[in-house]
Amino acid sequence: MRLIATVAFFGLVAMAASAHDHGHGQPAKAEAAVVDSAGRTYGQALPADAGSAAPLAQVAARPQDFAGKARAFRGRITEICQKQGCWMVLEDDGQFARVFMKDHGFSVPKDASGAAEVYGILTVKTLSAEEIAHLQSEGRSAVKPTELTIEATGVRLSGS
Repeated sequence: MRLIATVAFFGLVAMAASAHDHGHGQPAKAEAAVVDSAGRTYGQALPADAGSAAPLAQVAARPQDFAGKARAFRGRITEICQKQGCWMVLEDDGQFARVFMKDHGFSVPKDASGAAEVYGILTVKTLSAEEIAHLQSEGRSAVKPTELTIEATGVRLSGS
């Protein structure tokens, strides 16, 4: 009986260690892409009626004009979560936004690079010390206490 309990305990510990959920619920699902002439899309397809994607430099200049509305944004990938690919940082003309995959419902390849378009909702978020430490543990660059964040339902990696 003790042997069964010990094996069960270590099995549960191993499962908990492998499930990386950022404190948001479910771990990111394995990546699956739809490939077309525009690139590889992860998560939901970007809506055809979304209009042109707003460049992050324009968004950063007037975030209040873009916050809270689902729309397309574009930038260049500078960093990706190295544990699961469940967030990435986009840059445009020196302006940055951190993109989180909605509900950890999908991930992007950890080695993705280049241009990307995302569809989601922008917010200006003040991060707690715990969130900053968590994000820094998964990436390679410093995390600012206040960031533009996008909760994305879909990500398209251009030319991939």
